[in-house]
Amino acid sequence: MEPLAAHIRPTNLKDFIGQSHLVGSGKPLRIAIESKHLFSFILWGPPGVGKTTLARIYAKSLDAQFFELSAVSAGKDDIRQIILDKSGDASKPKILFLDEIHRFNKSQQDFLLPYVESGELTLIGATTENPSFEVISPLLSRCRVFVLNELSDEEMSQILDRTKIKMDKESREWLINMANGDARQALAMVEATQSLYKKITLKNLKETLQSKFLRYDKKGEEHYNTISAFIKSMRASQPDAALYYLARMIDAGEDPKFIARRMVIFASEDIGLAQPTALVVANDVFRAVETMGLPECRINLAHGVAYLAQCKKDRRAYDAYEEAAADVQKFGNLPIPMNIRNAPTKLMKDLGYHKGYEKYTDESFLPDKLKKKKYLEEEPKRPKTEK
Repeated sequence: MEPLAAHIRPTNLKDFIGQSHLVGSGKPLRIAIESKHLFSFILWGPPGVGKTTLARIYAKSLDAQFFELSAVSAGKDDIRQIILDKSGDASKPKILFLDEIHRFNKSQQDFLLPYVESGELTLIGATTENPSFEVISPLLSRCRVFVLNELSDEEMSQILDRTKIKMDKESREWLINMANGDARQALAMVEATQSLYKKITLKNLKETLQSKFLRYDKKGEEHYNTISAFIKSMRASQPDAALYYLARMIDAGEDPKFIARRMVIFASEDIGLAQPTALVVANDVFRAVETMGLPECRINLAHGVAYLAQCKKDRRAYDAYEEAAADVQKFGNLPIPMNIRNAPTKLMKDLGYHKGYEKYTDESFLPDKLKKKKYLEEEPKRPKTEK
């Protein structure tokens, strides 16, 4: 039986809901679709907001040969097979929709590049990650990037109306709030609840959410619970627990680069000054993940996790920055002391800019209002080891 999301998926712009800044009257994607303009582009936005649907509508408008791949499971051979495929009408352009393009490593993107350059393939990439970081520059320069937004509550409600499934106001509001702008998540919940309980009620929706019926989703509760457990395990210096939650995320299909990014953040936020080289290790793990991809990068992640979990922890730099940032918000742009201001002109020097500046002094360079402020705490004295 066809999934609910696929069953109600629109096939034209008239029925498409959301992204009015792209498909509204006179907007770029609508113009491209209506004028049948062939070009490569990337759709960047959160899950469940219409990336796949827009790609299909675009390809249909050009009467193109349309191929869909997921970068999670596809590789160079899949692209080669599309290029060599002569079964379609040669007069029609070949459009490749590559979902989760950020999951293609550099080598795979390099392989794709010449086919996009030559026009043998028109690429539509879809990603939840910033393409500036995830797509190689030569490929990115040949694509226009369209940014998609989370669906509004009103738009989510319109999509739920399309299901023709009855639900009360309380259930609808809870469902929209839970999905957080992700139509696919909301429709999956409706479909699962209907299948399990035959009726949509708030109680049944909550029961479904607690069940294992729904898979691990990148925006779902289980995603946040698992990454939270992963970080807390490293913070508590428990490598066994951290490795377990790492394995759970990899097994569930989590993007390894997402995990590696969190490790880079953790290296500065939680380890910080206690082991400055932790940031070097975390960055090298991220680069290895980016270069190698799955399944091999699991080894790099495990190596990095075991190391970071066993490092001593020191959050002083992170806490100091947060306190300084709070003062910036509280006091605004306080006057910078005259002696440390830049003085590139004679007038500025005459006004006292840079006057009395000493390179090495104990005098605080903070604005006058914060002179006595101390953000970075002294390193705590460690107790002497008992003999």
